[in-house]
Amino acid sequence: MLPFSPYHIFVLPENPTPCLCNTEEGFDPDQGLYMHGTFVILMPLSLILMIFGGMTGFISILARAYLLLLMTGLLFLFGALVTLTGISVYIAYSAAAFEEALCLLRSKDLLVEIDIRFGWSLALVWVSFVTEVLTGAVFLLAARVVGLKRRREQAL
Repeated sequence: MLPFSPYHIFVLPENPTPCLCNTEEGFDPDQGLYMHGTFVILMPLSLILMIFGGMTGFISILARAYLLLLMTGLLFLFGALVTLTGISVYIAYSAAAFEEALCLLRSKDLLVEIDIRFGWSLALVWVSFVTEVLTGAVFLLAARVVGLKRRREQAL
């Protein structure tokens, strides 16, 4: 079996040139590199946003600062958006690599030899996305509670 990873496109010796099928204007070899570069930038950025959000969240909970809680919630929601974009680019990149592999192989019989699995990393990214959305919502809710409590105290 040929191992297939979305990070590698196999070029068979019989056909060393890039495949020019499946699109009207032909295959753009740089498209895969752009999508890979985008994915490589977005996922670490998402991790950085989570770490920074965790630090600001810890401080905002201790300080019970309305604006800091609000900004932390928005930061987590922005991190979730970055994570979702990274997931989307990764899936699109995998689909483009699979199409190119099919084009290079030019045979449906060889399709059986290609093994495609996303694995645990994609599952963990989805868990991360859901966790970021829930954490952002909780911080926004905490900011709302702190804001209402301050208004109530000022009214008294």
